[in-house]
Amino acid sequence: MKRALPFALALLLAGCRIAVQAPPASTLTVPTAWRAPLQVGPNAAVEKAWWRAFGDPVLDELVAQALARNGDLRTARARLQEYQARITVARSAQAPSLSLNAGPTRARVISATGAPAESTVFTGNVQAAYELDPFGRLEAATRAARFDYAAQQAAADAVALSVAANTASGYLNLRGLDAQLALARATVQSRLRSLELARRQFEVGYSSRLELSQAEAEYRNTAAVVPQLERAIAQQENALSVLVGANPGAPARGAELAALRPPGIAPGLPSELLRRRPDIAQAESALAAADASLAAARDQMLPSLRLTASVGAYAHNLPDLLGNGTGLWSIGGSVLAPLFDAGRLRAQADISASLRDRAVFAYESVVRNAFAETENGLTAVQRLREQLEQAEARRLATAETLRIAHNRYRNGYSSYLEELDAQRNNFNAETIALQLRTSWLAAHVDLYRALGGGWTAVSGAPSPRP
Repeated sequence: MKRALPFALALLLAGCRIAVQAPPASTLTVPTAWRAPLQVGPNAAVEKAWWRAFGDPVLDELVAQALARNGDLRTARARLQEYQARITVARSAQAPSLSLNAGPTRARVISATGAPAESTVFTGNVQAAYELDPFGRLEAATRAARFDYAAQQAAADAVALSVAANTASGYLNLRGLDAQLALARATVQSRLRSLELARRQFEVGYSSRLELSQAEAEYRNTAAVVPQLERAIAQQENALSVLVGANPGAPARGAELAALRPPGIAPGLPSELLRRRPDIAQAESALAAADASLAAARDQMLPSLRLTASVGAYAHNLPDLLGNGTGLWSIGGSVLAPLFDAGRLRAQADISASLRDRAVFAYESVVRNAFAETENGLTAVQRLREQLEQAEARRLATAETLRIAHNRYRNGYSSYLEELDAQRNNFNAETIALQLRTSWLAAHVDLYRALGGGWTAVSGAPSPRP
């Protein structure tokens, strides 16, 4: 009867479980369809290696190099070792512990006759302890550690997606700058020929010095664009090199900007996005971890039940200890229940509840941001394509205008001012068309990023605590 008293007391104290506030009501609603236009080319599934859809082997190699050598990604993957160890630490609390204690003791004491006496005692014992977990506190802590690990896995996947997308965007921007530089250099040669023509006509008296000065000014203005683009290219090359884990330098080039094909994307339904983005999975696992941590903090108020046992030997010398020393043993159990802690455990539960609520709000924010990024990506792909179509039409029109204006000026039917205006308009139109094509291709990268880049939730991941 006396032995059952501690366990009966534990059951009685189990009713002291802290009442925590309920989780906040969700304000998240998942739309049934995208509001943005869906004309993004022939539909295709978002593959895991989505960057291959651009059809450039050099881009494929750069992304592969970035995924293997990028410093931020390597750091994120190394962090997984820490959280894997945290699972082991939490799980070890649910297993028995075993320890060995052995050693000699030399002491001087006063005997019954009042005379001092010295003695040497050798002891050795093996101790075992095990904490029962009838209320699930230790299991909740282990479950929280597993969810934290799942969140870090998703975070590493999110970094990988970001690195791949940034590499693709950086490469597309670099090819766009290369195309603009080629255009600028060709235009400089054209302006040089116009300047030479203006100089010959001035020398023979067909034109004034004003037209010659205008031709030279336009030539110098266009020539100044070349070093500006060369500087931008060098900066983009260095940024891309560092991103892929290499020293600053000039990365390899593959297909020309005009040869890069825009991939078709099937965005699917908004509800499918919840399982296709790693940052949403990270927020979901963080929420589950916060919920499990709250359960562990709440159960701190409940009693803990611990069983202990030890077996050992006692002797006055080492041979006797190893041979026929006096055997010692003990078996016991204990119940530890908090009675008064000045509100510390309740405050810890309130802290965990606040973290749980913030995890709920963070999850909703991540999901809404994912919807917004996808909407923006879909709109950008569609509207930039429409802009590019108009820019291409304008480029053709200005090229024809320049051809006519040049013939009129060369044959003496118009002033150089007419050709000068046509040159400026054509160069501006061609530059804008190249910039829009670069932006249009980069918008596909942003859409891939918004759709999760082919990432899918890891099967077998732990489920949230009910």
